[in-house]
Amino acid sequence: MSNESHNGKHHEGDVAFIQSLAELLNASELNEISVKREYGEHDRLTVSLSKQGKQVAIAAQPAYAPSAPAPVAAPAAPAPAAPAASDNNEDPASLPGAVTSPMVGTAYLSPEPGAPAFVQVGQTVAEGETLLIVEAMKTMNHIPAPKSGTVKRILVDDGNPVEFGAPLMIVE
Repeated sequence: MSNESHNGKHHEGDVAFIQSLAELLNASELNEISVKREYGEHDRLTVSLSKQGKQVAIAAQPAYAPSAPAPVAAPAAPAPAAPAASDNNEDPASLPGAVTSPMVGTAYLSPEPGAPAFVQVGQTVAEGETLLIVEAMKTMNHIPAPKSGTVKRILVDDGNPVEFGAPLMIVE
């Protein structure tokens, strides 16, 4: 019985936690978030959220309340994920000149706040020239141009999170 009352305390916090994760997913360029919380030996919460096209799918499996995800999923799955979708049906990562993120981190378009961006759309770049920085674990990783060409599109905003393999720019 004490385990049930202990579990009830987590339920309200878990609902708020899942809703905040869903909001973070929709407000960022992340496509997936997975979290596992261990409260005790038989008391845990596993949450997986993924953004696919224009929907957010939520799968939560708390070990202590198997029926809880149903009421949580409806309010935590807002429909307006459309801004993350590109204007056309073509996936920018599949374009020949796509520069993708080699890691999960935060994209920065300039070397420091207030400084001019490394590159602008329409600018010619040389192979190896820094296009932007992806910060991961307090390390600033310069992302070089994979080839010489012209910056056709910048697909990330300064200071936004990026995931591994996410398209950052198009250089053709």
